[in-house]
Amino acid sequence: MQTFDALPMLGRGKHRNPKKGACFMELASFLAGERWSDHPACTHPLLAMLARAVNDLTSDEARPQLAPLIPNVIGLTSENPSWDVRIALRAARTAIPVSPADRQQTLAVAIYGCERMLDELEGRPRGTLEPESVEALASVPRTAQWARKFLADTHVKPRRFVRDAAPSVVSTAVQGISEAFVPDVDGRLRALLVDTVAEVRVWAGREDEDAAPLAREVWEPVVKAVPAP
Repeated sequence: MQTFDALPMLGRGKHRNPKKGACFMELASFLAGERWSDHPACTHPLLAMLARAVNDLTSDEARPQLAPLIPNVIGLTSENPSWDVRIALRAARTAIPVSPADRQQTLAVAIYGCERMLDELEGRPRGTLEPESVEALASVPRTAQWARKFLADTHVKPRRFVRDAAPSVVSTAVQGISEAFVPDVDGRLRALLVDTVAEVRVWAGREDEDAAPLAREVWEPVVKAVPAP
């Protein structure tokens, strides 16, 4: 991944236009040649939501380090519901070991729920748990046991899971990491986004493609620098 002497000064939240600043996905919309928006069509909606959440909860000092990843999300989109489930599952697995206890309950339920969805969507044997899920749940054994019982007699249709549950899981996971009492929270948030984008590029068959570089002459005229305090 490229590094720069100066990186775009990304900001939290939504911006009316480039003169007001830019968030991760707003700059992606510009680079993709779309109308200025933090919900561009060039990126899968749940991946874009993850990027916005990481952007907003990363510290001002560390947020510019997200910038080189922006070109990598352009063109990553699909209507395959497995994408939503797996994005949510990766987020939950990453967050559960470090999140506060109240969020761990939600994330444990999410891991089991995502695995159930994948059984249905991908034709796997019922009750399959991928090794990464087993490892994540083992970090909170009592919570995992509770979550398994909680889900015993429940069933959610894939369409509803994608619409309602998956975005909630991603939001909870990113919030959980941001609230964690662990070293380098910014690094953990960035790693979640980096790893998720890399995985989605594999699904899209683009893992061997080099994304267009985020050259200074591209972003400098677009992003307004944040004044020093």
